[in-house]
Amino acid sequence: MTARESDWSALMCRAQDGDGAAYAALLGEVVPWLRALAWKAGTQPDDIEDAVQDILLTLHDVRHTFDPARPFAPWLQAIARHRLIDRLRRQGRRQAREIPIEEEHETFPAPETNSHEVAGDARRLQAAVAALPEGQRQAVELLRMKELSLKEAAARSGQSETALKVALHRAIKRLRSLLDGR
Repeated sequence: MTARESDWSALMCRAQDGDGAAYAALLGEVVPWLRALAWKAGTQPDDIEDAVQDILLTLHDVRHTFDPARPFAPWLQAIARHRLIDRLRRQGRRQAREIPIEEEHETFPAPETNSHEVAGDARRLQAAVAALPEGQRQAVELLRMKELSLKEAAARSGQSETALKVALHRAIKRLRSLLDGR
C-alpha cells in the first residue's frame, strides 16, 4: 500500500466516524485519480465529470461498507469500474436507438410542407395496428406505443409475459407484411 493509499484509508476511517473535514479532504484527493480512471476506461472527454460525479455519489451511498482493515484504493477502484461499465452500457444502448441526423433528414420549417408523407405513414400504421387481432394489438400498444416493461404490460393486460412476447412477435411480423406494400 502506498503512502497515498494509506492516507486515503485513514481519511475514510475518520469519515466513517463522522469527521466531515476528513471526508471532504478524501473526496478532494480522489477526484483527480477518478478522472484518470474514467479517461483510461474510454469515457468521452465531455462525460468525464459526469462519470466522476456518478462514482462519488455511489461512494457516498456505500461508504459504510468500507472495511478499515482493507486498502481503500482497490475498494474505490472496484466501485469506479462498475459505475463506468454501467455508463458505457447505457451509452451503447442509447447509441443503438439513435441515428445521426443527416442533411436528407432535415425538413422545412413550415409544417404544411412536411405533414403529407408523415401523416399518411401514421394513418397507415394506425390502420394496420387496428387490423391486428385483439391480443396482438394490445401487445403492440402496451409494449411499443406506451413503452411499458414486459412485467407492467403483463399486469395490465392479464396475459403472461410469455404470451405477450409471442403476441408482439406475431404482431410485428403481421405489421411488416401489411405495410410492406409501400
